[in-house]
Amino acid sequence: MPSPSPDHRVCFDFAITFSNGGGLQGQDFRLDIPGDDISDADLAEYIVRDLRLLMVGDVKILNKRILTEAHKRLKAP
Repeated sequence: MPSPSPDHRVCFDFAITFSNGGGLQGQDFRLDIPGDDISDADLAEYIVRDLRLLMVGDVKILNKRILTEAHKRLKAP
């Protein structure tokens, strides 16, 4: 029997500025990803969508690293 494929998560810091002023920062933020890599542009889109943010101006991704560990979020049926 083949072993299950490993789950991947991305751990990163981010800085988001909003077009109407203000910003949001995160350190060591983790998200489940479907594969073993993700581009900074895709990760920026993913975090904005996952956090349901509006009026986002700029997203900076810093210190990105891929981890192999079990996903924490329940999978949709």
